[in-house]
Amino acid sequence: MKNYPQWLDEQLRLRKPAANAPMVLDLFAGCGGLALGFEAAAFHTLGYEMLPDACETYNRNLHGECRCEFLDENTDYGIKPEVIIGGPPCQPFSVGGLQMGHKDTRDGFPAYLSAVKRLRPRLAIFENVRGMFYRGLPYLEQITACLEEMGYLVECQILKAVDYGVLQRRERLFVVAHRGHWKFPEATISSPVTAGGAVGDLIKIMPPNPKFLTASMDTYVAKYEKASKCIRPRDLHLDQPARTVTCRNLNGATGDMMRIDLKDGRRRRITVREGARLQSFPDWFEFAGAEGSQYNQVGNAVPPILAKAVANAVISYLAQPDLTAAQLRSHRAARQKSFSFLDEIDAA
Repeated sequence: MKNYPQWLDEQLRLRKPAANAPMVLDLFAGCGGLALGFEAAAFHTLGYEMLPDACETYNRNLHGECRCEFLDENTDYGIKPEVIIGGPPCQPFSVGGLQMGHKDTRDGFPAYLSAVKRLRPRLAIFENVRGMFYRGLPYLEQITACLEEMGYLVECQILKAVDYGVLQRRERLFVVAHRGHWKFPEATISSPVTAGGAVGDLIKIMPPNPKFLTASMDTYVAKYEKASKCIRPRDLHLDQPARTVTCRNLNGATGDMMRIDLKDGRRRRITVREGARLQSFPDWFEFAGAEGSQYNQVGNAVPPILAKAVANAVISYLAQPDLTAAQLRSHRAARQKSFSFLDEIDAA
């Protein structure tokens, strides 16, 4: 891939959806990373997000509307979508959070599940951090059980963003509630592009008001990385994909900061645009709000190029008829039987 920015622009160019194109309800939409991928695949979108800056970013860049509203179990959406997508707040399960799960007041899953139950889309998808497979696993099992009680088959898979053209080692859990024939997207990139391929052109130009690390910050970083047993410094290494882009390493503590090592020996924080490029946002996508808010929008986003791969899988799914209720029950029973067989092997 010789020109990554150009490739992103081509892949994520907004397509005007047909009047009868499927409607996608995007819950906890953030700045619109998921929605951008779906709009690039010619879906209609309607987003809900409680943070004003993220809402403004969505409305500034996308065809669909984003409504600034706090979601609860009684929110009236006023539409009948074919697909519900979303990223319920991940802090309850993130390694960077307290991993309190459903006890966390930031938990968005009650609102998400209520929307699915009331609106009954053909397909419901949510993404979250890998932490749901750890301390969050019992709650994940409760969520999937709720979706199955609504009559859906539920599939879970960790998707590696680098396999779809995102230039970072980001792994996210995707959970899909469907009515038969769902297939997760195959990898679209055979060999990962390096971080240098994403931002190499940007780092050649000194940005306005660059933020350089001071000598005391460098000393702190060295001690932090030694204590953390880092094999390589936590700089942005241009010869490989970046580590996972998060709010914390874009806009947080010095020790975890994502940094660019300049030829003159200085190190500086990456800019909002550089972080956005690593997240696979095209350069025409503009972020609203103050710099700190923009960093957080980038760090919280679903990479749009990964979202488009999922959206293309949704297109394939929607082209097929749903299984009947009897067929769904048969599939569910077969899966439960296979899991029971595996449990017997483990017990032996």
